[in-house]
Amino acid sequence: MRWPEPVQSPLWGEAAPPASPRRGNWIAVACADHARRGCAEPGAGFMQVCHGKAAPLRRMQAGDRVAYYAPTVSMGGSDRLQAFVSVGLVKPGDPYAFDMGGGFVPYRRGVDYVPAREAPIAPLLDHFDFVQDRARWGYAFRFGLVAINDHDMRLIAGAMGADRQSLHL
Repeated sequence: MRWPEPVQSPLWGEAAPPASPRRGNWIAVACADHARRGCAEPGAGFMQVCHGKAAPLRRMQAGDRVAYYAPTVSMGGSDRLQAFVSVGLVKPGDPYAFDMGGGFVPYRRGVDYVPAREAPIAPLLDHFDFVQDRARWGYAFRFGLVAINDHDMRLIAGAMGADRQSLHL
C-alpha cells in the first residue's frame, strides 16, 4: 500500500497565495454635467459624491467598481436624463481635497474610467437585485452612493458596452 504524500503546513512550506480581493460595486449619483467632468480627461479621472463629503469616499477601496447614475443633465435641473454616464475602477489612495474656487473645497477620489456609452436605466430596472419595489426604484439613490452586487454591475457594464475585462467582471 502506498501512503499519500504528506501535506506541508504553511508554517514550514510556502505560504498559500492570498485570496483574490473582493471588489466592491457602487453606484454614485450626480447630474450628468458633473459626472462627465470627472471622466473628461483620460488618465485624470475622479469622482465626488454627496456634495463633496469625504466619508462616503472612504467606504470605497482601491479596485472597487463605480458607475455614475445621472437623474438629470444639470444640477437641480428639470432636464431629466435617468442614465448611467460613466463606469470605472477606484484608484489607490485616500480621498483628497480639491479647491474648486469660491470657497468650495470638496473631496475627490481617483477613478480609472473605461470607455463606455451612456445607457438609460429604465430597461434595467426589472433586472436589478437592488430594486426592491419597482414603483420606488429611485429611493435607493437618495444618499448619493449605493452599494450593489456583481450581478447588477454586470448589467450596467453590459448596457454601457463597457469592456468587462477592464472592469474585472
